[in-house]
Amino acid sequence: MNNNKKGFTLIELMIVVAIIGILAAIAIPKFADLINKSKEGATKGALSSVRSAIQVYYGDTEGWFPADTLTCITLNAKYIGEIPLAKKPGTAHADTRTVTAVSNGGAVTDATGWAYFNDPTHAASWGNFVVACTHEDIKGRDGGTTVFSPWSTF
Repeated sequence: MNNNKKGFTLIELMIVVAIIGILAAIAIPKFADLINKSKEGATKGALSSVRSAIQVYYGDTEGWFPADTLTCITLNAKYIGEIPLAKKPGTAHADTRTVTAVSNGGAVTDATGWAYFNDPTHAASWGNFVVACTHEDIKGRDGGTTVFSPWSTF
């Protein structure tokens, strides 16, 4: 009599399923964290691009930053084609290109999009461009309502 059975036992299959479940429990949160890191990295890269465009404008106008909400740097795509999306992972804010003007020595509010300090009478913050968000960044830094939010310290 030939008793040659092939296949896996129920115990072996249950062990494999348990191992896959453990690996998934570890990998899925790490994957979600990577998505948030990539969104924050994209926002910081966009922040750098707009800041560069503002500095080129400053040089072209011999020491004057844009006075509006940055429409002059996107005009005819001379300095930058368009204001990029501000992506804020881990917050309820939608991705947007909105630029909020901050003047009279104001502070960043927890809004959507970007914040631009357009008041030349406040030299310390004039021309500064930041993400309009007071939530913590991925590293846990809290921005509060200062000029330098955690999203701009890199």
